[in-house]
Amino acid sequence: MPLIGWHASHEQIAPSRLLADVRLAEAAGFEAAWSSDHFAPWSQRQGQSGFAFSWLGAAMATTSLPFGVVNAPGQRYHPAIVAQAIATLAEMFPGRLSVALGSGEFMNEHITGDPWPDKAVRNARLRECVDVIRALLAGDSVTHNGLVRLDRAQLWTLPEQQPRLLATAVSEATARWAGEWADGLVTIWQPPETLRRLVDGFRENGGDGKPLALQIHLSWAPDEAEALQIAYDQWRTNVFEAPLSWDVPTAEEFDQAAKHVRPEDMHGSVLISSDPARFLDCLRGIADLGFDEIYVHHVGQQQRDFVEWFGEHVLPGLRE
Repeated sequence: MPLIGWHASHEQIAPSRLLADVRLAEAAGFEAAWSSDHFAPWSQRQGQSGFAFSWLGAAMATTSLPFGVVNAPGQRYHPAIVAQAIATLAEMFPGRLSVALGSGEFMNEHITGDPWPDKAVRNARLRECVDVIRALLAGDSVTHNGLVRLDRAQLWTLPEQQPRLLATAVSEATARWAGEWADGLVTIWQPPETLRRLVDGFRENGGDGKPLALQIHLSWAPDEAEALQIAYDQWRTNVFEAPLSWDVPTAEEFDQAAKHVRPEDMHGSVLISSDPARFLDCLRGIADLGFDEIYVHHVGQQQRDFVEWFGEHVLPGLRE
């Protein structure tokens, strides 16, 4: 079976409580953790947006887990600052950090006041940022004039072991493009045929043999009705496909967009159940598609009961 990790959702949970939750996840048997990186939540009900890189320092210092984090360099983050943050964490915690780089969402990036480029420009900017970050992590002095600009930037604190720079992708086209430059791929739960095309596209264009990771959104409660209500309350603003999900600027507008989402609509994007067999079957199916790492995200704001239940009833079955 793949490595099974737990997802830390900064949009939903205050960082102090997330720190306690990730320690609990390690004790429950999760083998890794993944962190979101948001300036704003997806809805007013979620109501949080802790700074991921600050939290990662505390989380990595107080657990022994490997960690990943999503990051969108180029607008809200200058790539030199991203490289410095990565280098510092990787120097302190060798071999434990991965970063999944993506082109971003307007909800997080509009805060700079700069225009929001179209997807093609965002991808081109991301590729420049990847090259810049890699050069800085290698110790080079970097001057660059393009969609991002640097003047004689150089990192003085460097890790002995280079962290993985993965790509985020939800479409076959993006996965195929990412195969050219990424150390691995991170995607989200989708229908199996969609995932097969995505994986094949990545492997066929340079990604063969590189690690594959997947995040799946779950909602669990002791009964199905409560699990559905948790998903509807917390995650109904996340049912929208791209490009809508890329281009909505605020939590208030996401809430407006979700006014007509029904509880039964949640089943398309969240695996909702009280039955451990449902989760076991789904995760085994993901493993059969070739994924090396699976990160589970319980979409509720209260994590303790889920983590303890999953550790007792699901994780042992995955290791049989």
